[in-house]
Amino acid sequence: MQVWLETPLLIGQKVQLKIAYSYTIPRFFYNNDFNVNRTDILPTSNGDIYSIAQWYPRLCVFDDIEGWNTLPFLGNGEFYLEYGNFRVNITLPAAYIVEASGELLNPDQVMPASSLQRWKQAHESEQKVFIRKPEEVTDIRSRPAKATCTWKFALNNARDFAWTASKSFVWEGIRINLPGNKKAFGVSVYPVESKLPGSWDRSSEYVKFTIEYFSKQWYVYPYPSAVNVASNLEGMEYPGIVFCSSKDTGNNYWKVVNHELGHTWFPMIVGNNERRYAWMDEGFNVFMDNIASEDFNKGEFIGYLADHRNPEKYFADSVPPIMTRPDGITGDMVFHTQYLKVNYILRLLRDHIIGKVRFETAFRKYLHDWAFKHPTPADFFHSMNNSTGEDLTWFWKAMIMENYKLDQSVSGVSYVDTRDPATSGFRAVIWK
Repeated sequence: MQVWLETPLLIGQKVQLKIAYSYTIPRFFYNNDFNVNRTDILPTSNGDIYSIAQWYPRLCVFDDIEGWNTLPFLGNGEFYLEYGNFRVNITLPAAYIVEASGELLNPDQVMPASSLQRWKQAHESEQKVFIRKPEEVTDIRSRPAKATCTWKFALNNARDFAWTASKSFVWEGIRINLPGNKKAFGVSVYPVESKLPGSWDRSSEYVKFTIEYFSKQWYVYPYPSAVNVASNLEGMEYPGIVFCSSKDTGNNYWKVVNHELGHTWFPMIVGNNERRYAWMDEGFNVFMDNIASEDFNKGEFIGYLADHRNPEKYFADSVPPIMTRPDGITGDMVFHTQYLKVNYILRLLRDHIIGKVRFETAFRKYLHDWAFKHPTPADFFHSMNNSTGEDLTWFWKAMIMENYKLDQSVSGVSYVDTRDPATSGFRAVIWK
């Protein structure tokens, strides 16, 4: 939709738009043809879990490269959003527990005294605290005795806002320690049937580690809370809240929680244009995820390394260049190209070409310099070149702009004696 203003909006001026709209929550069913839904309903034994995202009109990004970015959502390209401040009120029947992007402003109005006490305790606890225990899910005393509750949330300098609601939630909280004596609040909500060893029973542990690790390694987590929601969305990220599979266990559960929370750094902090350059979002994230996996519990999980193929296959003739717009990549190549191959080439650059210290210093500076901005691939290339003090254009061209592969081999080595006995000349080495 376009809104034409009566007079031009000058620098420093503001305009308010009030939009009345309705939104029907879809109920999708998974099949082999369609599984890119972003809002969904998960049936559970104690009630549906509503995962609510992409649910309101938002402003297109106007940048200095493309102008108004109006490319539509076609499935692979995902989203390109502008930053703003959110104040969101959600009114539902009191039986529902609501979690969302941002800070809950009125906990005393939406919780009974027992839950409120545990909620406050969880903010200061290094171990998870049950705000609502599994055995309390069906106890009406675990919710306020009134018809409705209005949950009020605030979130600043963020590109989106999502939320969840259910009568069926087990509700956990844990303190997250951030650099500079800061803290955030880790939250997990899931149905009782998902509370399994190696699955949602470890959610708080994974949330706490991931946010603390990435904050120390790359950039301090900018939001007041980090919420992990059990859903049937398989894995999807928003500022301060992620939706992960209610059924995953083991390595699959670890990697999806770590990955979706890792998206806080790309594209929530660094605002990539995912419509055009999904690799700057997914690939960078998988690269950071695998580093985190190596350090979690001394490598308890292999993470996305379990998905890696023979590196030669990343450069097969059938593989499109990484720079290809995601909607132009066939579905069977998206994960292979935008996720795994990007991780492979970044590890190649870090571990074998530049070195760990130089690479991570440069990568960290890129993240800090472009936090809450909209970089292009060229900005990333120039930033890395400048920070390493090395012209890596050859690497970016061969690995990202094109799909080059080394098409050379050594079939043999022979020595030809060309020495002149009178002058003691040199021996030539012939490579074939």
